Amino acid sequence: MARVRFIKDFDYKPTSQSTIGYKAGWEGTVKRECAEAAVTAGKAVWAGKDAEALNNGETEISR
Repeated sequence: MARVRFIKDFDYKPTSQSTIGYKAGWEGTVKRECAEAAVTAGKAVWAGKDAEALNNGETEISR
C-alpha cells in the first residue's frame, strides 16, 4: 500500500471488469500498483511517509 494525493481525477482498473474512480483532492492509501500508475500519469503525488522518503533523498519508497 502507498499513500498518495490525487491532483486530477484518476480511474484505476484493477481488472478488465472493474474501475475505481479517485477524485482530485482525495488523499489516502491505495494499492502500490495504483499509486505508481497515477503518479506516472501525473494524476497524483506521493503523500505521507512516501513523500518524506523522496524529499530526504532516499531512492526507494516504502514497500
